[in-house]
Amino acid sequence: MKLTGAEIIWECLIREGVDVVFGYPGGAILPTYDAMTKYPQIHHVLTRHEQGATHMADGYARASGKVGVAIATSGPGATNMVTGIATAMMDSSPIVCITGQVGSRALGTDAFQETDVTGVTLPVTKHNYLVTRASDVARVLREAFYLARSGRPGPVLVDITKDAQQSTAEFDWEAVAPRLPGYRPDLRALPSEYARAVELINSAQRPVILCGQGVIKAGATEQVLELAQTARVPIAVTLLGIGAVPASSPLNLGMMGMHGEAWVNQAIQQADLLIALGMRFDDRVTGNLKTYAPHAKKIHVEIDPSEVNKNVPVDVALIGDLRDVLDEVLPRVRAAERADWWTKIAAMKGDSAVRDIQALPDNGHLYAAHVINDLWRATKDRDTIVVTDVGQHQMWEAQYYRHEQPRSLITSGGLGTMGFALPAAIGAKFACPEKEVWVVVGDGGFQMTSCELATIAQEKLKLNVAIINNAFLGMVRQWQEFFYDKRYAATPLLGPDFVKLAEAYGLKGVRVTRRREVTDAVEDARVEGGTVVFDFRVEQEESVFPMVPAGADLDAMIRRPKRDVLVETGADTEWQMPGADSAAVSELTLTGAPAPAAAQLRPSVQPAAKRRPRVRLRRKLAKASR
Repeated sequence: MKLTGAEIIWECLIREGVDVVFGYPGGAILPTYDAMTKYPQIHHVLTRHEQGATHMADGYARASGKVGVAIATSGPGATNMVTGIATAMMDSSPIVCITGQVGSRALGTDAFQETDVTGVTLPVTKHNYLVTRASDVARVLREAFYLARSGRPGPVLVDITKDAQQSTAEFDWEAVAPRLPGYRPDLRALPSEYARAVELINSAQRPVILCGQGVIKAGATEQVLELAQTARVPIAVTLLGIGAVPASSPLNLGMMGMHGEAWVNQAIQQADLLIALGMRFDDRVTGNLKTYAPHAKKIHVEIDPSEVNKNVPVDVALIGDLRDVLDEVLPRVRAAERADWWTKIAAMKGDSAVRDIQALPDNGHLYAAHVINDLWRATKDRDTIVVTDVGQHQMWEAQYYRHEQPRSLITSGGLGTMGFALPAAIGAKFACPEKEVWVVVGDGGFQMTSCELATIAQEKLKLNVAIINNAFLGMVRQWQEFFYDKRYAATPLLGPDFVKLAEAYGLKGVRVTRRREVTDAVEDARVEGGTVVFDFRVEQEESVFPMVPAGADLDAMIRRPKRDVLVETGADTEWQMPGADSAAVSELTLTGAPAPAAAQLRPSVQPAAKRRPRVRLRRKLAKASR
């Protein structure tokens, strides 16, 4: 049948299973928006900014496992999408971005709202296209969806000129099936590599599994747990790997890396074998590469060959889909106990546990860690998705919220995009309308995309937005405290009254200033029919511990001062080391490598009587803004 290029776009989206798109109209994409009226089976979400549209498509993709779709016009509409596209690229999220472009005859003339968006996005897309003929639209879109979801997923941009949308062509879906002979997403490891990997696993005395986001994308949770249980191998997770294995599993040690658990980093440094599953050894995980896991052989299971030996040289590389690779390995792995290794890990845990914070006394102050942990306790028995922004709150969520299911934590890992959380949560809610969706965001990141509250109101969505409000750009302030002698340059942050801001959009706003108010506020929000925005007024100069300084050895951590109000304790009864004799290790404490000189700085959280009242700084900021 003969259709316009604009109509072909919607026909392709329907056949790809798309039921919602996120976008913002404009001149060069207007023919596509006009054709949209003929396809009511696809719901269009009008965002307030094109960056928000890409984050929504990204959040939809991460929550559902399907391809998310964002639409924008040419020029500034397309360039506004770049941050969202780069976010998806760094975290291997499958989205397709469709942009309008000036007419083909105007290309290269600097026409109104002309931008070479394919050139701009070349480094941050898996692939991109410029389409100038209606006859190419169907083929390109089929290829775009195939590329986005296959192999290592990622964003694909399709830029379509206005005349290609307006002109007509024959539409034959079956005739344009993807044919990409140079694209090989189905690589397989050699039998000899499998044999070598199995030999290393069976002979290791101190192995550790490094569990990344690839486990979630491959749907390989069951296989990873079977490997860990059979061979009694402890599991450490990356930030994006949280939820890949249940936090409650005794095999799950917790998060590794810059703000990971101290004993997890120490276990990695003392391991004799690392089994890296769907992770890429980025700098936030490894610390100093020269001293990273110096005694360990390394097996890397990875679908993208370009990631192998990029940062960390490995002894065996198993290229392929993670689930397929583990199905091949598992029958050959011998059962083992490794009791000595588990006992040693229990000793390393020592006084480092920071999970059991609920029992700490309420001294009248509200700490972000308490808010996060109380949110977990209030939502743990529900099917919940938490979407976090970037900064201190992101790390506290990773530490204090215990995720049991894959795709229950959505966050920007690689690019670290402030402003990600609110729009991404909108996408997640459209993907999983039956789930309870929480946004955990700092006051800085929230202000970057708070305009999307209007989208929430217009779509009548039910979300819960927890603003961890410390009146600072918190993580930057923490670096200034540790490494710049507390020179807080450009980090004190004035924000609006978030309760009134929510009410201005017709939403409910709630301010919480004491810990005892948290649980009741959460329960009250559930009764509310619409979105609730929480302004959690937390302590200003609280820091995330532990912390591996950039470029330092992985186990050279800045630790929480013992006199801190959030004192570390070994009395965490929520987590037990399997195979460890608790009586034998209860008296053991491992201090680890000496911390840098920064660890000797005055602790950021002072006793209540000596703290600077937060109201004083807020008044100062308010006065300065007049």
